[in-house]
Amino acid sequence: MSIPFRQKFAIARYLLTQKIKGVRRYPLVLMLEPLFQCNLACAGCGKIDHPDDILRKRLSVEECLQSVDECGAPVVSIPGGEPLLHKDMPKIVEGIIQRKKFIYLCTNALLLKKRMKDYTPSPYLTFSVHLDGLKARHDASVCQEGVFERAVDAIREALSRGFRVTVNCTLFQGENAEEIAEFLDFCMDLGVEAATISPGFQYENAPRQDIFIRNSDTKELFRRLFRLGKSEGKKWRLNHSSLYLDFLAGNRSYACTPWGNPTRNVFGWQKPCYLLSDEGYAASFKELMETTPWEKYGTSQNPKCANCMAHCGYEPTAVEDALTHPLRAAWVALSGPRTEGEMTPEPVPVYEREENRQLTDPVEAMK
Repeated sequence: MSIPFRQKFAIARYLLTQKIKGVRRYPLVLMLEPLFQCNLACAGCGKIDHPDDILRKRLSVEECLQSVDECGAPVVSIPGGEPLLHKDMPKIVEGIIQRKKFIYLCTNALLLKKRMKDYTPSPYLTFSVHLDGLKARHDASVCQEGVFERAVDAIREALSRGFRVTVNCTLFQGENAEEIAEFLDFCMDLGVEAATISPGFQYENAPRQDIFIRNSDTKELFRRLFRLGKSEGKKWRLNHSSLYLDFLAGNRSYACTPWGNPTRNVFGWQKPCYLLSDEGYAASFKELMETTPWEKYGTSQNPKCANCMAHCGYEPTAVEDALTHPLRAAWVALSGPRTEGEMTPEPVPVYEREENRQLTDPVEAMK
């Protein structure tokens, strides 16, 4: 089982409560980003390209816990930067656990063995370790040799101490299904609870721009991966809803739900999501929800989102679909994503339709 029953039950109860109340837009996971500073400089990262004075900034314990209370989401993901660099992270985690929120503390694991003593195993706490593949692939992705071995060593130590541990894998251009399958086999043998696997977002400020995977390539890659998994009887534990995996395989056309994973960082509440950092900030969660022009974002709405299939935007959409169509979600969960036949066509982006209208405007054509 990829997610313990206690967590599934708490999330289901939260979702049903929102439905009963008639809430149209609600958060599922709070992305709490208490710092941007990191001890790595990965090729596909768009989070560390800030001046030193910003990298030295931290959200306080009080600011973090206030954000958790404001948002109210049942799950809190703590990315970065590298969260274990924050000297008050144990206090932040303790406060969130007291609120009975489920925490995914994201880390590259370079500091995990050293800092593990500051934490106590809890059903509410999961170390989410960043691994982008096996040794050669991961070390190339993070631009430093030896990181994979140190991360795996820390994972084994955390598991031996009774901590919940998952792996967070970001896919880039040049991946192949066989290597990903081998990596997932390794993770399952390692004993982690589950793996999160998602295509990387094309950050404008990332050091390299040639490594990001396009939507069409993403769908083909996941179809090959799932086809391989079915043919070999694999039982990979993936930390995703069945319909999100079906979306990755090109069997569903979803609009993004950016408010599903709202972000709080050192600048404020980031509009509209964790991935776009130049669209402005709100001073409170309420202001974020009420003043963000949500209709401007998503694959078919904004060219910045053109190749995004990231779980932080589309997993909440898939969860909403599963609530509306539980039998559909159950069938995909049992049979797996479809790997043959036509893919669901994507809608023509609004900005392309507008360009086409301009190109065919008869007045413009006469000029």
